[in-house]
Amino acid sequence: MSLKTKSAPFFLVILTFVFLSPICNGDQYCKFARKNDECTKVEGMFVFGSSLVDNGNNNFLVKSLAKANYLPYGVDFPLLEPTGRFTNGKNVIDLLGDHLKIPTYIPSFNDPSTKGSKIIHGVNFASGGSGILDDTGVVAGEVISLNQQIRNFENVTLPELEEQTECNSKGSLKNYLFVVGSGGNDYSLNYFLGLVNKNITIQDFTANLTITLSHQLKRLYDMGARKFVVMALYPNGCSPMARARNPNATDCIQILNDAAQLFNTNLRTLVDSPTLQMPDSTIVIVNAYKIIMDILQNPSPYGFSDTKKPCCDVATIQEGGTGTLCKKGGNVCSDRNVKVYFDGLHPTEAVNIVLANKAFSSNLIDEVYPTNVHLLSIV
Repeated sequence: MSLKTKSAPFFLVILTFVFLSPICNGDQYCKFARKNDECTKVEGMFVFGSSLVDNGNNNFLVKSLAKANYLPYGVDFPLLEPTGRFTNGKNVIDLLGDHLKIPTYIPSFNDPSTKGSKIIHGVNFASGGSGILDDTGVVAGEVISLNQQIRNFENVTLPELEEQTECNSKGSLKNYLFVVGSGGNDYSLNYFLGLVNKNITIQDFTANLTITLSHQLKRLYDMGARKFVVMALYPNGCSPMARARNPNATDCIQILNDAAQLFNTNLRTLVDSPTLQMPDSTIVIVNAYKIIMDILQNPSPYGFSDTKKPCCDVATIQEGGTGTLCKKGGNVCSDRNVKVYFDGLHPTEAVNIVLANKAFSSNLIDEVYPTNVHLLSIV
């Protein structure tokens, strides 16, 4: 696997919204060219993962309990309405798209209108509550696992993309970023709920997770994907949800953070491993754990003052909730720009802005490895 240029989570560079026409070379592999014959390196992004990158797929799952299609979610979103994003405004995908000058928000796969020319700049397949493993998220009623998300891409979107672009997938997909943000729920909604064999250690569970993820990335690679952005796990042990479930704790719940760090360490090892067998591909890891932990430990320079409380009213376990999602129509704080968490788990748009900025342009390898999204997008 080539690591010549890498970038952080997920994205495409489109400098102007202009008509794209396919041009094929002698191998009948196609690439996009703008009318003025200037070629862009990235035409869009395909997004896979859970609620941190979901933009509304769960809205269309009747039995799903993991939905954000009601106020106060979306209170600051440009459309002035909830869209299914698990935050008050834009999520990290939207903001990376802004950096890359993508001309439109990436549409959700489950939306019936996501077809035809709407898929040219990518599709979002992510599903809140889902995980790398198929059985993760069953407690959320109905979710779309990462494996199923990839099947949706392969069986539905990819054939339609080839029809729209008149391009062979092996030629066109190299011009897209493939963003993957999954794994946190495999711990919180699977391992730590006791849904796995009690004899399986956290080390063995994590090893299985990263091996499974490597196979999933390889499936996308075999379809033609070459540019990947993978989000490291967040320090969920510091979330209001984790603290609420451990009321006697005075600090972050270390066992949860240790699991995230173990996964992130394995993830970096995976990227550097020659056994991944993905030649001419580039994988960029965005170290969301470090970026958010820096904010939590030293919030003032970033403009934050509240690192512990959720901005919205969250339904507690005592109230029949999970301590995660906002109450429908509940109160919401007015000082959202200084809050780290919007609900019991998900960050505010203000935090997402920091994440996206770092992912796109940071030069620190402990924040983006081995390079940033901007450099990945122009390779």
